Amino acid sequence: MKRRDRTRQLIELGGLIAKAGLIELTDDDRAVILGALAEAAARLRSEDREQTILLWRRRGKRMFENNEIG
Repeated sequence: MKRRDRTRQLIELGGLIAKAGLIELTDDDRAVILGALAEAAARLRSEDREQTILLWRRRGKRMFENNEIG
């Protein structure tokens, strides 16, 4: 991936963390945010992966459609 594309991707992903409300909810504690993301990754490695993805996708789409912030 080109450097410019990678930079754009990282900025967009940071925006998703902000949109989810994780920055405010954790008082910008990056260790907590990383721990939450690690927990999400662990759930995606579990047997319930498909169900989890379906639930999170629905929730995310609803947030985008309603322009909600965590």
